[in-house]
Amino acid sequence: MQDYNPILNVDSYKTSHYLQYPEGTQYVSSYIESRGGQFKEAVFFGLQAFIKQYLTRPITRADVDEAEELCLAHGVPFNREGWEYILEEHRGYLPIEIQAVSEGMVVPVRNVLAQVINTDPKCFWLTSYVETALLRAVWYPTTVATQSREAKQIIQRYLEETADNLDGLPFKLHDFGARGTSSQETAALGGLAHLVNFQGTDTIAALVAGRRFYNAPMAGFSIPAAEHSTMTSWGREQETEAYANMLTQFAGSGRLVAVVSDSYDLWNAIDNIWGGELKERVENNGGTLVIRPDSGDPVDVVTQTIERLMRIFGARINDKGYRVLPDYIRVIQGDGISLHTIEGILAAMKARKQSADNIAFGMGAELLQKVNRDTMKFAMKASAVRVNGLWRDVYKDPVTDIGKRSKKGRLALVRRGDGALGTIREQDLGDRSNLLRPVFRNGELLVEQVLEEIRERAAILHGEMTMAAAS
Repeated sequence: MQDYNPILNVDSYKTSHYLQYPEGTQYVSSYIESRGGQFKEAVFFGLQAFIKQYLTRPITRADVDEAEELCLAHGVPFNREGWEYILEEHRGYLPIEIQAVSEGMVVPVRNVLAQVINTDPKCFWLTSYVETALLRAVWYPTTVATQSREAKQIIQRYLEETADNLDGLPFKLHDFGARGTSSQETAALGGLAHLVNFQGTDTIAALVAGRRFYNAPMAGFSIPAAEHSTMTSWGREQETEAYANMLTQFAGSGRLVAVVSDSYDLWNAIDNIWGGELKERVENNGGTLVIRPDSGDPVDVVTQTIERLMRIFGARINDKGYRVLPDYIRVIQGDGISLHTIEGILAAMKARKQSADNIAFGMGAELLQKVNRDTMKFAMKASAVRVNGLWRDVYKDPVTDIGKRSKKGRLALVRRGDGALGTIREQDLGDRSNLLRPVFRNGELLVEQVLEEIRERAAILHGEMTMAAAS
């Protein structure tokens, strides 16, 4: 058996659809959109990774043989003739064209993000056949990138209100999510989607994906950090020695080290160890110690932690009138972090005149795993077919759910006169530019996008999307 068979990257019922279209069908055009859901905008991301990984290699006769045997045993039809045709006439490369917006572009929901059509009329059935794989390839990383950007907007707003600058923003939300994902590939794609917006991560799979798919030699960064096993292995009686060893091993000029400090009694660790026996070493370590509370109510624990540290180590008043810990000590909260708790923590800190400069966040499964296709109501739907040389609209309009009403015709995305993005029929483009551009055709990647460009498109300037996103 092949490691990966693209013919089998499909839902079972798709295998019977080649027999269900009207006689004379030549082309089927489908589109992908977010129909709404939790967010108002989508950060499009991940298509190039899918194309490079799966669409630039041809199918083989072994793939066809395996797929036929499996489908017939499974009880569904198999289009042997169609797949043999692709082997012989297209050397095994899928005869489809994919158009899409530029990755990193921020697009209001309910707009077309990508569009797919077969390029050979004998393969009209292929457009819908790839839905399972293509929609999954798009909805997941786009949803993670969108949620990550929402978190960035929240954090940026509080930095603008309580800090002197935004210098620390790229490292304010760290990806802790690898162990909470369903697979290595999930961690890679979701982790890289997060790195569209931030540069802090512990998900090494995302760094590998950045190199392989988006020409990013190093997409994210991390620091030495303790976990409970390394601290508790010293025993409760030697907690001070465990912390001291972290400073011995990792402290130094310009260096950061994070130490989880709640293994037994967080308040004792702050008051009597970090702020007592090790106080001078903390003050003179040359770099920055990052204290990590890891249990309890996040809002209460973070604000209390910062307050206690300020009482021990002091604080300066910044230009906005908010208190900031000395540069040699900071806090990271990695337990119970979500969009909701980030907002709650920062609001509570602001109420206590604590600057957002004091805190960074680590988000785990909430970032990479607690999303699904319905988070942003993603769908891929056919919108046009050509039958016997004539194009006709294809759409659904269920009376029981108007939210599932689909679009009609071949589509285009344009920037209107007021700057807003909107979806129109391709035939109505006139002299306007279509922001959907061909990125894949017949086995070939047509546009190479790099992570740095994608980051620029997704960047937030004073709460607004960058206008550079349109290119």
